[in-house]
This record gives sequence, C-alpha cells and structure tokens, in this order.
Amino acid sequence: MLGRKQADLARSVGISPSYLNLIEHNRRRIGGKLINDIARELGVEPAALTEGAEAALLDTLREAAADHVRAAEELPRLEEFVGRFPGWANLISDTRRRAMELEHSVEVLSDRMTHDPFLSASLHEVISTVTAIRSTATILAETRDIDPEWRERFHRNMAEDSDRLAESAEALVRYLDEASSTEFAGSTPQEELDGWLRGQGFHVAELERPLLLEPEMILKGATGLRSAAAKSLARSYLERYRKDAEHMPLSRFHEEADLCGFDPAALAMKFGVDLAAVFRRLATLPVERVGAEIGLVACDGSGTLTFRKPVDGFPLPRYSAACPLWPLYLSLSRPMAPVRRRVEMGGRNPRTFVAYAICQPSHPAGFDGPQVLEAAMLILPEELATPLPSDSRVDVGTSCRICPRSACAARREPSIMAEAF
Repeated sequence: MLGRKQADLARSVGISPSYLNLIEHNRRRIGGKLINDIARELGVEPAALTEGAEAALLDTLREAAADHVRAAEELPRLEEFVGRFPGWANLISDTRRRAMELEHSVEVLSDRMTHDPFLSASLHEVISTVTAIRSTATILAETRDIDPEWRERFHRNMAEDSDRLAESAEALVRYLDEASSTEFAGSTPQEELDGWLRGQGFHVAELERPLLLEPEMILKGATGLRSAAAKSLARSYLERYRKDAEHMPLSRFHEEADLCGFDPAALAMKFGVDLAAVFRRLATLPVERVGAEIGLVACDGSGTLTFRKPVDGFPLPRYSAACPLWPLYLSLSRPMAPVRRRVEMGGRNPRTFVAYAICQPSHPAGFDGPQVLEAAMLILPEELATPLPSDSRVDVGTSCRICPRSACAARREPSIMAEAF
C-alpha cells in the first residue's frame, strides 16, 4: 500500500532482502526488536504484523498431511478445520513438532551410541573391571584353604578393582549426563572446536575488523576450548580465517555474493582466490546478512570428516561414516575438478540444496613427500543458489544407519528409521 520495495524496507531495518523474504514466508522466526523496527518503518502497530501467526500453523499442518494419504485428500478443507477447531489444530501441530524433535534425537543418539569411541572404551573398561572382581570373589568363595598372605593379596586386588570400577562408572555417568543434549560439544579436540564455533555462529567478529586481532588474543577468552589439542586446532582455524578475511572483506564480499547469486566460481575469479577459500568465506557469513544458513563440510583423503557446519535440513553425522553419494566424495576422485549437484536430503520433510565440492591436493613435505588431499563441500540452500535443472537432483542421506531411503544402491547397512516411526 505504501509502494515501498522489499529491498528498501530490508535495508532500512538492517537486514538483507532475502532474509525479509524468508520471514514473510514463515521460513525464519522474527524477534521483538526486529518486528518493532519493521512496524515503525511501515507506520503500523506491531500487532498488525503478528496476525499472520495462523499461517505458520497452516504450513505445519500441510507438512504433517503430506505424510498421510487420507489427510492429504482433505487439504482443501484445512482452513475450515483450523477455524472450527483451533485447539485440535494446535495439538496436532505441537505433536508434529515434538515428533520431529524426537526423531532428530534418535538420529543423533543412535550415531553416538554406535560410533562414539569414548563410550565404547568406557564400557569395555567397566566390563573388564567387573569381570576381574567377579573372578577374585569366586576364588575367595570357593577356595577354603587359601594362604593368609594370598587372601590378603586377593582382598587388596578387589579393593583396587572396586575403586577403579567406581571411577570408571562415575566418568561414564558424567559423560552421558553431558551428552544428553543433541548439541553436546563432545570429548575429542575436534568436537570441542565444533562446539566453540557453533557458539560463535561460525563467525568470528574480532577478525572482521580493520585492525585484526591475533588468534592468541581470541583464544584467551575461549572458555569452551579446554584441551591443548583443541586450542591448536582453533589456532589453525583462526589463522586461516584471518587470511580469508583479509582477501575477502566482509561487506564487499557479501555485496558481490548477492550480485552473482552466491556463485563460488564467480567469487573466486572476482577476489583471486581458490574455491575452497570462497566456500569457507561463504560459510562464515552471518545469517542475518544472508537470510539463510550456509553449510560447509570438509574431509581428508580417507573420507573422514574434519570440519562440520550443518544447516537445517542437512544434518551431518558426528561419528559414523557419511553418505557416500555426497558430491564431497565424488570430488575426491577428481582432484581440482569442481563438482556441482542439486541434492535432496532424505527425511520426513526433505529439503533441496545446491552442493558445490572441490578437492585440492597439497604436498606439505615437498615433491618427494606424499600427496595430501583435502575436499570441501559447500551446502547452499536452493533459494539462494542459481537454479539448476530439476532432473539433475541427486537423492542423498546423512548416513546409512539413519537414512530412510531403503532402495538406495549405495546402502551399507539397514536403517533403524523404519517407515512407521
């Protein structure tokens, strides 16, 4: 009614046009300050902008109906149902959301219970100690004429084993308590780094300023990095981040990315850097600038994931092997040859992304040393990327154990995610 363009309104409240577009389509939540800013710019009461809350409810119910044949047949009467039975509609919506949260928890916890090396070692320690105590107790109970000196030795062994069992059990319980959240930071140095970066939103504001701080200054205040190994990994990450920020200043890089449709090849040509550097830089852009999360995953020549920045709709396994159909692994067989695929992640509400991948070899030990491979895959939401033909889609999953695609030719093991779940 005011004749204002979406881009003008977005700039006036300090967000990107794509982010405002996602808010309008109920793809992103909106905070109190932002909604007040928008209301002020439009000259309306904030309440006038919150009356569309029912649209989010309708979207959730449509997603729920997509998995149910009978409900899908009655979709034309959905608004009538919400209007006549708002309580029941909200109950179904809440149940749907809770089911999705529980399914995500099952995926994460199954991955952890199956592949967590610390958990496996701890359980092995507990079982070994219990077996030792049982053997000693059996000897004491069944042998009547034990030499007093040997009896005393057996008692001492039982006491020592009991202490060790108590310590192991306490450590295991403490670990499981900490790991009860699906956002658990983990016990390995890599997981410590992942948890710290998640807390930062994978964006280090201190390294975006004209006077760049040294990584050591940032690490001094990094409370989430406990071990020396994690701090060493973080130092390497921050040093590379600083170089990327110097070559691709944040404001200019974001402007150029918006202009070229987030095309990594165009950005690499524009800034004179390699594709992997562009992938890393895109993954550090703040969500409020871009309007959507951009994911990144990296692996070494063995296929082991060495860096994870997941996005909503494209979860990444923490311990188990990832889906072999990812473009990331295709790039390992084609060093220096860029790969681009339109991928759909399997799940109850599959999302489509455009994945860019590149594998770059290096020779850190010189020409006579081994070739070291590092591959990276950028996970770009489809709404940000340059459109690709619909027939170019590749169906992928997280890992075989929790992937619902039963007919996949690359499946290694049966999935625990039954259709009826």
